Amino acid sequence: MGSGYSLLRDPQYNKGLAFTQQERDSHYLRGLLPPAVVTQQLQEKKLMNSIRQYEVPLQKYIAMMELQERNQRLFYKLLIDNVEELLPVVYTPTVGEACQKYGSIFKRPQGLYISLNEKGKILEVLKNWPERNIQVIVVTDGERILGLGDLGCQGMGIPVGKLALYTALGGLRPSSCLPITIDVGTNNEKLLKDDFYIGLRQRRATGQEYADLLHEFMTAVKQNYGEKVLVQFEDFANHNAFELLAKYGTTHLGTASVVLAGVVAALKLIGGSLADHRFLFLGAGEAGTGIAELIALEISKQTKAPVEETRKKIWLVDSKGLIVSSRKESLQHFKKPWAHEHEPVKDLLSAVKALKPTVLIGSSGAGKTFTKEVIEAVTACNEKPLILALSNPTSQSECTAEEAYTWSEGRAIFASGSPFDPVEYNGKVYHSGQANNAYIFPGFGLGLIISGAIRVHDDMLLAASEALANQVSEENYAKGLTYPPLSNIRQISANIAANVAAKAYELGLATRLPRPENLLKHAESCMYTPAYRNYR
Repeated sequence: MGSGYSLLRDPQYNKGLAFTQQERDSHYLRGLLPPAVVTQQLQEKKLMNSIRQYEVPLQKYIAMMELQERNQRLFYKLLIDNVEELLPVVYTPTVGEACQKYGSIFKRPQGLYISLNEKGKILEVLKNWPERNIQVIVVTDGERILGLGDLGCQGMGIPVGKLALYTALGGLRPSSCLPITIDVGTNNEKLLKDDFYIGLRQRRATGQEYADLLHEFMTAVKQNYGEKVLVQFEDFANHNAFELLAKYGTTHLGTASVVLAGVVAALKLIGGSLADHRFLFLGAGEAGTGIAELIALEISKQTKAPVEETRKKIWLVDSKGLIVSSRKESLQHFKKPWAHEHEPVKDLLSAVKALKPTVLIGSSGAGKTFTKEVIEAVTACNEKPLILALSNPTSQSECTAEEAYTWSEGRAIFASGSPFDPVEYNGKVYHSGQANNAYIFPGFGLGLIISGAIRVHDDMLLAASEALANQVSEENYAKGLTYPPLSNIRQISANIAANVAAKAYELGLATRLPRPENLLKHAESCMYTPAYRNYR
């Protein structure tokens, strides 16, 4: 910890006007600050006032990022205490726009940038990062940022935002989190011509060159931070994501677990067990097939039927229509398990009419695809259809909350990936849930860390979903909500962490021994809190 002038410029230790008179004396700060001494509460009040003055979400995002650069504890204090208001600012949907404009709004680099220029030197680059004890790395190559496509080096907004949530919502120490962007170029013409673009000005490297860089990266990470470091791949394009997952065995932690939890919770509102329902997906990429597989696993766990059987309750539609067995030859390998016996069906509407699903899930990345006809058709065969429009940001959502409630005449149970305001229909107010992966991944990460899990097992994802579904209260159900309010997120994360850690110990994948007596208390005690420290 520095003294005086440098202390005020170190976001990890700076407290601004909250330094006491005694601290100002002992750390050579006297005269460098105006005379007032204020509390963190008052600082928070002042900043929330000023952030609320901004009309444009991107300005709020910039204000939050500048605060993170200036005073880390205050940044987390704001985020934790105002999570419902600020989550959409530091994460989806605003983070998408921030990535598109990252080159123009970029002030100070956060995290590590590893480009093709660093080939052969990645271990040295990791050593340039000041923190030694890293527990979680979130990495992107910027090829498929949310529903916005290839943003190259400017995808850094995603790892930075995601790790801010690991800390605020999951209680991981900020110093143990490392955001990384791997820059192998971009195929986005607009960025290549943009004077303010901050990445390599070349088309994307592919094939061997790409694979070699990622292999060097993963090897250097394990060498520098040990085997237990948690590496989360974010927003890689499908063709690379599947190969990376097969090779490095990480998982799409958040999305699938959150969706499963929402579906399990929704059963209280729509009735029946998971196995009684028929699922239809629009979108058969990594998100869609990942969610489908987790639902099939949970049904298999509940009914003891083999997963090959339980997959038959789940159907997927891609750009060419329903995935059926006659298409098997031409399908990518990850779609094959979903090719069931059925005559070909050309589009979503015809699939809804033919299959009469009880649950409709959108993971297509394409907005406005749940049309009035589709929602009317799914409502015609269900008393209470469950409709999940998961694509982000808001502009890419398959339908809006208002459309879902209006077109289903108020009968749908609806949740979405991006937040929607409550909707009034026929004099009744409908609240929709947000299937936000921020419910799961911070607590999941904490569970892996407190147990020292050496790898992720599907049962740990199921344990996380069950823990989340159990947090939905009667009061939430009464409003038609299938997720608990985000304002309780730290408590939810602690519960998820305890459940995930318990599963890791049970499966023999935990390395932090002996196992703590009470995992929930242990999880809570490990969580970072952003209150100021007193300096001697």
